[in-house]
Amino acid sequence: MTNTTPSPVSAAERTPVSFAQQMLCMFDAGDPDSGPFGPRHNITWGWRIRGPVDTGTLSEALNDVVARHEALRTRIVRDGDDLYQSVAPPSPAQVSEVDLSDTVEEGRDRRAEELIIELEGGRYGVEPLPLLRAVLGRFDEQDSVLVLIAHHAAVDGWSMQVLIDDLTAAYARRRGHAVADRPEPAQYADFALWQREAEAEVVPPASRAYWRDKLRGAQMVTMRMDHPRSANLPKNTSVIRYAIDADLAAAVAAVAKDSRSSPFMVLLAAYNVLLARRTGSGDIVVPTIGSNRKQSRFQGTVGNFTNFIPLRTDLTGCATFRDVVDRTRSTCIEAYSREIPFLLVLGEAPELMARAASDDQALIAFQVLQLPFVLDGDAVGDLELRNVPRRMSQKVATEIPDGALWQLDVSPSGEINVYLGFNTHKFNDLTMRTLAEEFSQVLKDGVSDQHAPLRI
Repeated sequence: MTNTTPSPVSAAERTPVSFAQQMLCMFDAGDPDSGPFGPRHNITWGWRIRGPVDTGTLSEALNDVVARHEALRTRIVRDGDDLYQSVAPPSPAQVSEVDLSDTVEEGRDRRAEELIIELEGGRYGVEPLPLLRAVLGRFDEQDSVLVLIAHHAAVDGWSMQVLIDDLTAAYARRRGHAVADRPEPAQYADFALWQREAEAEVVPPASRAYWRDKLRGAQMVTMRMDHPRSANLPKNTSVIRYAIDADLAAAVAAVAKDSRSSPFMVLLAAYNVLLARRTGSGDIVVPTIGSNRKQSRFQGTVGNFTNFIPLRTDLTGCATFRDVVDRTRSTCIEAYSREIPFLLVLGEAPELMARAASDDQALIAFQVLQLPFVLDGDAVGDLELRNVPRRMSQKVATEIPDGALWQLDVSPSGEINVYLGFNTHKFNDLTMRTLAEEFSQVLKDGVSDQHAPLRI
């Protein structure tokens, strides 16, 4: 999405980038084949559809969505040291169709997930615009799988739910169904302007002081890599996926309810215990990823809103897992109520990332995805959509800029699906599988008896 060619747009006409976009540019090394603007930094999401799908109408509806959301047709322009957004006029989005009619009925769920994996392993860069495409896999006239692919520079996980919601509404409307008119969404450029112009609201002085005091002397916890950066191995990202046992997921929910916490806090507490055991330190700073959509006017906006939030938890004196949950809960409440852009946090804690700059150390970010709305079993017009759960590991996946990323998806029904993505030029598969097994065991031990004596 970056463009190093000077633009004739005057400084007064330039829309500034958001802090999230500025972070992406910091990770950009100018390599068109990798990095945050490379062809593998995408989000791919799939839904099974029950009902007849007309491809022509779907294409028109997808174009309606592109016209509705400017982020899908926005470039980040680099003009010397200046960064700004440039919005292009709407252009047709690509819709492809795949014949899956040779799949036996009992194998369709698996084939749907395989199609998503195949598409996620593809290459979709920031050119040409728009940064959204769709693939429809047909099992038969009444059963299909719809996959949306969008570049991560333009969207986040929340945005994908906005997109499918708007797409199905536009499709139903074009098919003649009565669909309520929706208010025009705030555009992502509005969010970027708000971040840059409403400083007292975006970065209250008390919040800046909180991070300065909270992170004094702190460094993010890192993990030793199997292959140092200086080895210059070919870049790739793989993913280990698995579902947490239903009984264990129910126990997580029970501990969360009993401790007045969220499932995220319980899962993070288990991760804090794991890191404390691995590092031998009770001072744990974990990089987490937040949705950053506290303002209601931006909840229907498509864009990359993600923000890194460093959660520092002191486990000193914690005698039980419940103690760790309580301590983690306090950390989360403090931090999220004082959230500011991560780049500004770094300004208050310049040593925070020092360990991650080492040749043989990398960060492992931790994210729990609990989306407030998901089309799953919903009927829109003459179609019924069901979210496709992801449980299959894959060798080639969407790019992670550096290190590894935990993502635990907690569904409204309480199911927990685990995603552990990692750079294979930095970590071996066995190393990551061992980490996943250790996390599962720590979580199981903790929630099975939250008041039992704890070893850290």
